[in-house]
Amino acid sequence: MRAKRTAHPMAGVTKDGDTGGHQPPPCSGHRRLCEQGISCTLNTEVGMMLAVIRQPPDPTISPTLHGAPETDSYNSHHVQSLLSLRSIIFHPLRGSWHSLDPMVYLSPFLDIIQSEDVTAASTSAALYAVLKIMRLDIFSEITPGAREAIHAVVLAITNCRLELTDPASEDSILMHIHQVLTAVMHSNASVLLTDHAICTIVSSCFQIVQQSADRSDLLQRSARHAMHDLIEGIYSRLSNMRYSDGGPVDSGSEAEKNALFLHVSYTAQCMIDIFSFLCSLVNVEEPVDPETADASSDEEFQLFVLLLINTVVELGGDSINHHPGLLHIIQDDLFHHLIHYSTRSGQRILSITCNIVFSLYHFLRGSLRLQLEAFFIYVLLKIAKGSYGSQLQEVAVEGITSFCRQPNFIMEIYVNYDCDPIRHNVLEEIVKLLCKTAYPMSSPISSMQLQAFEALISIIHNIADGIKIHHALSRDAYAIDDSTFKPFWLERCDMHKDPDSWVEFVRMRKLKKKKIMMAANHYNRNEKKGMAFLNICRLVPSPPDAKSIAYFFRYTPRLDKNKIGDYLGESNDFNIKVLNEFAQTFEFDGVILDTALRTFLETFRLPGESQKIHRILEAFSERFYDQQTSGIFASKDAVFILCYSLIMLNTDQHNPQVKKKMTEDEFIRNNRAINGGVDLPREYLSELFLSISTNAITLFDSSSAVISEMNSHLWANLMKQTRTVEPYILCDYKHKLCREVFNTISGLSVATICVIFEQTDDENVLQECIEGLFSIARIARYSLEDILDELLFSLCKYTTLLNPYATAEEIVFSFSNEVKPRMATLAIFTIANKFGESIRGAWRNLVDCLLKLNRLKLLPPTLLETCRSATEADIDNDGGRHSKSESGSGVIYPPSYLGSDRRNISGLVGRFTELLSLESGADSMLNAASDMENNLKIIQQCRIDSIFKDSAGLPQESLQHLIRALVFAAAGKGQKFSTSVEEEETVGFCWDLIFIIITANLHRLSAFWMQFNECLALVSQVPQFSPCPFVEKAMVALLRVVILILSSEPPRLQDRQSEEMVFKSINLTWKLDKDILDACNDSVTEATMKILSKYARNVQTTLGWKTLFHLLSVTGRHPENFDRGVETLIGLMTEADHITRSNYAYCIEAAFGFAALKISPVEKSSQILNLMAGSVKWIIQWQKSSFYETGNSNMHNSSSSTEEGINKASSVQGNSFAATNLFMKLAEALRKTSLMVEVYLCFMVRLAAGPGFRTFWLGLLRRMDTCMKASLGEEGLPSPVMQELVPKLLKRMILEMKEKQVLVQSDESDLWEVTNIQIQWIAPSVKEELFPDD
Repeated sequence: MRAKRTAHPMAGVTKDGDTGGHQPPPCSGHRRLCEQGISCTLNTEVGMMLAVIRQPPDPTISPTLHGAPETDSYNSHHVQSLLSLRSIIFHPLRGSWHSLDPMVYLSPFLDIIQSEDVTAASTSAALYAVLKIMRLDIFSEITPGAREAIHAVVLAITNCRLELTDPASEDSILMHIHQVLTAVMHSNASVLLTDHAICTIVSSCFQIVQQSADRSDLLQRSARHAMHDLIEGIYSRLSNMRYSDGGPVDSGSEAEKNALFLHVSYTAQCMIDIFSFLCSLVNVEEPVDPETADASSDEEFQLFVLLLINTVVELGGDSINHHPGLLHIIQDDLFHHLIHYSTRSGQRILSITCNIVFSLYHFLRGSLRLQLEAFFIYVLLKIAKGSYGSQLQEVAVEGITSFCRQPNFIMEIYVNYDCDPIRHNVLEEIVKLLCKTAYPMSSPISSMQLQAFEALISIIHNIADGIKIHHALSRDAYAIDDSTFKPFWLERCDMHKDPDSWVEFVRMRKLKKKKIMMAANHYNRNEKKGMAFLNICRLVPSPPDAKSIAYFFRYTPRLDKNKIGDYLGESNDFNIKVLNEFAQTFEFDGVILDTALRTFLETFRLPGESQKIHRILEAFSERFYDQQTSGIFASKDAVFILCYSLIMLNTDQHNPQVKKKMTEDEFIRNNRAINGGVDLPREYLSELFLSISTNAITLFDSSSAVISEMNSHLWANLMKQTRTVEPYILCDYKHKLCREVFNTISGLSVATICVIFEQTDDENVLQECIEGLFSIARIARYSLEDILDELLFSLCKYTTLLNPYATAEEIVFSFSNEVKPRMATLAIFTIANKFGESIRGAWRNLVDCLLKLNRLKLLPPTLLETCRSATEADIDNDGGRHSKSESGSGVIYPPSYLGSDRRNISGLVGRFTELLSLESGADSMLNAASDMENNLKIIQQCRIDSIFKDSAGLPQESLQHLIRALVFAAAGKGQKFSTSVEEEETVGFCWDLIFIIITANLHRLSAFWMQFNECLALVSQVPQFSPCPFVEKAMVALLRVVILILSSEPPRLQDRQSEEMVFKSINLTWKLDKDILDACNDSVTEATMKILSKYARNVQTTLGWKTLFHLLSVTGRHPENFDRGVETLIGLMTEADHITRSNYAYCIEAAFGFAALKISPVEKSSQILNLMAGSVKWIIQWQKSSFYETGNSNMHNSSSSTEEGINKASSVQGNSFAATNLFMKLAEALRKTSLMVEVYLCFMVRLAAGPGFRTFWLGLLRRMDTCMKASLGEEGLPSPVMQELVPKLLKRMILEMKEKQVLVQSDESDLWEVTNIQIQWIAPSVKEELFPDD
């Protein structure tokens, strides 16, 4: 319709230049130039407009088409209007353009635009003039008359007449129209437009877009571009709209707010209407047919509409949450259309759909819980499985990758879906799909496989980065208490406000969900076992109630629907209660009967028995009748009858065996008077008939029947659930949940990454694999040690060091020329350095790799030399304990691993690439150094020594596994030696490492030494066990540990405990091969003598002294060690500071052993025997003293004494017996010498009081008999010296015994008779003198 405006251009101007009471502000110089510029612009446009109007018509063009007027009225009307405008442009009384009524300079051009009899050139020129005016923003929302002017512009442009234009000119005019409408929306005065005007603008622009489909490509592109600008202009103001009435939210003073609010006209309602219109344009009925010309089914058109929708979502952002109308359209129409249309479209449509949903997830996911789940299940995961072709599959995988890159996506998906018993396991399905897609079936890896791999790596990085805790908790801290039944099916997270309570609730719900899936598996195989499993796992109360069983049937996926139907149809009371509770789980308010029945029957298979069907439909009818809102049904019986009728109709309409189908009239006639004696509304029955006849009620018959497509009634149910479902949970990462998430996806993830690492040769992919494996190691610190072990098992395989079929040359060649083995080697030792606290069984593989490197001579020579020399220097120089040395040079990894983040890990892997790129410049590398030198440099970066020197930071369990791995490796487990030298070197290397570990962990020796002893006891069971090198190296290492313990000054109680344990291990070790001491006498002798000479004062245990004296005796048998051994023993006995009641017996035994050796010189033996005889004074002193202390009384004042805890005897009698026992030990040692008699006579009375005197005396007599018969000559005859000496000694002892009443005739003892008999055999010559009466 053409606008009718005849106001004079100067109507608003008074003689004084007043414009309706609005005096313009004083003009500055800049403002005057602005005013002059506007005047010149308007003058130019008027002049151009007049020139176009006065242009003579082209004689070759039809006058009708040209629009030439028959009279001068046309020229006079429009020309006069333009001339009037020109007359005031430079009028001195005009005033400011910004305060002048806009219709003064707009109306001449708007009249031409709406005129029916103007040429195309005139219309185009007028449109261009209006466009310039709007772009100059000559008037704003506060200009007088601005509201009428802006609406007049919209009205004129949307009613532009094109009757007299040719097609070429029409394209130009349409482009101008789009430009003007876009300029209107971007102008300051656009806020004055009404909702109707905004919708009119959008409608007009969209009509031009539709018309452009059959026109030039330039017009089409221009129209669509303008439409985008228009939508951007409209929705960019959504964030400023009031939440309640659609008005803008302003800031500033209250007066400014009120003044601006008076000018606002359009609200958010127009945005809602436009968005609804855009969503309706997405085709949901028919798939895209590229061959059709219909714009509604054209893929380009659909793509254009989706781009507009995406623009709305991006500009609206969070503000959409505050406008329920827009939010509802997104929740319902938009998502329904996107889900339905995505599987029926091409790549571009799917791509933009994923972008739209991605934006919606960012801004509105709190209100789109069910919609997002449906999109993942029915679109992305479905297409990404490949059933719709590889091209769409790649787009879907790309869409999933975009989501997986978001920091909180993984945790939120896990909490909202995987932990909800009635929702899908979306995260698990995503990870399974990514692993399956990324799994390399061939080489090279495709782009889609790389995308899936990147998504998988992103998931792992996000989980690792999200753990905000510095110290790992114990395994017990992650335990979940489910010892009692707690309702969980419909519990909501928003009931738990406390964060800790919320996290535990989610973890409990996930555990219940896992058990529910197990229960479903049991139930499908056997109903009774399934029910018993529910009770055992406390998924139902005890005894079970009907509601819990009903929830199990209603919400558990993959249950056998036949068995559910049979159970619900049973006639016993409990089953009927379950059926009623099952029906109560459905919400049927506002739902038509056939939709409700479809929803009900989708959850189970309707049984075939009529009585069961009757009971089930009766429960359904009661529930539907109670919730009906229309009041159509008079009773539940009417619902029941109609349900039966609908089932029969469904069979009739969709069973191919039924030839004659029921008509609508027959169906209506069959259901007369069922509603309490009256008919149901015919329209209602007709609607039911049409619904059933066109869409059959699907009866699922097994657990495998999964709905693969979102249909209308499923969407209706989803929207109904949206009103009651708990909101989408927005959460950050909680470390317990991170652990649960990764534990859920770890198996497939680790396996996939390891296989990709094995298959690919691309360095970028290898680097990403290493980054992912490092992130896995970071997560595994939280009581997921088995996962880290599996990871290291795989990585050790890729080092090629454990290949049993490869020769040493092949392994070295592979390590020197391939990146992957070196990268794997660096990775395993870096993980061992940074995350060793989480390694358990994988230590065995790491040790095997290390030993292989050692045998291949690929370890730096300073690896252990530095550690050993530092240890020995510490002991030899100042007697102090070994302290951890600083890490060697060339370290590329930071020693601290607590709180390490992905940036540190990325830096490490970046240096991997830098280090391993040596081979890229092969020529330069060969010029610089040999392959072996480069290999040594790489191994040096592994910082293998730090693993052992810094083992004090390992937890006890990890440390035990490491020591166990080294002990069994030293015993030959898993090793294959080519020569005995190689075996000896390997065993020694293992025990050197064990010594370093023990040195670093002396402060907690008791925590792991028991397990260490168990390993020593089990090594003999290793098939490849060779005692000789093992025991030899073990003895040396353990004695070095003893030196470390005894080097403490002053000795401590914990040192006593450690000393006891280590000496037990030494005794256990040499029992593995008792003859081994002869093979390793040099090293053992050196260590033993070092202990007895330097640290004897610090030996605190009896077992320690016994072991040391025994070692001294055994090793001293060898001629090369005899002199040092004797000097050490003589030194101990001479000083007498270290001889105590606890070690006296072992000292005497060792002394006699040295004295009795054939290689012992006479003077040495005599010296030793004299020291032994002189030790009697120690025994006498100990007997007199009430304390267990050393024989030298001066030791009480000695600062070097180690006997700090001297025990006081309980009584003098007890001390006497103790002294007697010591004497018996001494006598036993001296029984081959004449000194024995002297010592015996000194302690005879005390010995006689002891319980073992008879045995001792008989042994002494036997020793005398042996000496009597001993041969000292070459003839083999008894020695005359002994024949003379022995009777004298016997006579002296017996006479002394008679005198002291030790040997007397008595009925209580047979000592007299036994002695008499023995004398007859030993020395008959003195028998008559000693026993004259006999």
